[in-house]
Amino acid sequence: MKIAVLKERRLGENRVAAIPETVKKFKALGATVAVETGAGLGSSIPDSAFVTAGAEIAADAKTALLGANVVLKIQRPMTAAEGADEIAALPPGAMLFAALNPYAAREALPAYAAGKISAFAMELMPRITRAQSMDILSSQANLAGYRAVLEAAYEFTRALPMMMTAAGTVAPARVLVLGAGVAGLQAIATAKRLGAIVSAFDVRPAVKEQVQSLGATFVEVDPEAAKAAETSGGYAKEMDDEYKRKQAAKIHETLKKTDIAISTALIPGKPAPVLITEEMVRDMKPGSVIVDMAVEAGGNCPLSELGKVVVKHGVTLIGHANLPSRIATDASALFARNLFNFVSPMIGKGGNIALALDDELVKATLLTHAGQVVHASFK
Repeated sequence: MKIAVLKERRLGENRVAAIPETVKKFKALGATVAVETGAGLGSSIPDSAFVTAGAEIAADAKTALLGANVVLKIQRPMTAAEGADEIAALPPGAMLFAALNPYAAREALPAYAAGKISAFAMELMPRITRAQSMDILSSQANLAGYRAVLEAAYEFTRALPMMMTAAGTVAPARVLVLGAGVAGLQAIATAKRLGAIVSAFDVRPAVKEQVQSLGATFVEVDPEAAKAAETSGGYAKEMDDEYKRKQAAKIHETLKKTDIAISTALIPGKPAPVLITEEMVRDMKPGSVIVDMAVEAGGNCPLSELGKVVVKHGVTLIGHANLPSRIATDASALFARNLFNFVSPMIGKGGNIALALDDELVKATLLTHAGQVVHASFK
């Protein structure tokens, strides 16, 4: 069995889908691994490190893909409309593992099916105990939450911790985290480590104890209504209009006293909910900072601009795309281990790979197989 690891071609993507550690592990299972030259440079992994681990270095993507049974990527392959047609280059019948973003890129599914590609959308991994080590959303969000605080601290014109100096006292910054999922919890922990006073909001009451355990204050809106705010998969549900009205009022009130707001709220398959309106931004203190981690899904603040840092109404809005790529070395390592943990159980003796279509993890992530769109959400 041959595994191909391709260089990412989307703008701003520095991660790579394998690291020397996972290459060694795949080799130990009997697979051969071909890494496209330069694939790891954005993550500070030279070709020589892959060679030492036992990989072959391919001069280009075409060579890496020649005879490949498995293709590992970070982001979904590009289409002809986006530039180089990476989907057409995939070997017929190959298995593709990546973050395929099927809700936003449904048009790619027929192309995977036409190429008889078994396409796995890794971000659809269910949040169950068995799949924790394979969950790319959690591993990448964890680092993104950490990075978001550093981005905010860089743009903020004051210090985050309290400082007692001979020239006077520097007051600690107040940080509000909107959304206490994996990214939000790491943002809380990072902001606390930097000495800020932290509060957090989430529609799910179940996260209150987690927020408080990190030393932050939990901002509550309507405890009774919030009991129905979580899906069976652990994600936040969209709330009704009455709850949204109360939520907006509470967030507005809190933002007036906030120095840094970090918004992380996402609803799978839907545009990001608007949590910070222009009116709220106007009422924030001059010099305040907003990091909109949902900017790629439309943003939690309509004033955020994708890929830009802008100042509006005296508030700095950070809209960096792909925060995990800004901490690429560690993000690649975690992503690569997620992929290995999912793919390796499929590899049998002699390095052959077999697909158990009745496995719940396969059912949850497999988009196309044997020339058909097979995922229930996209048929």
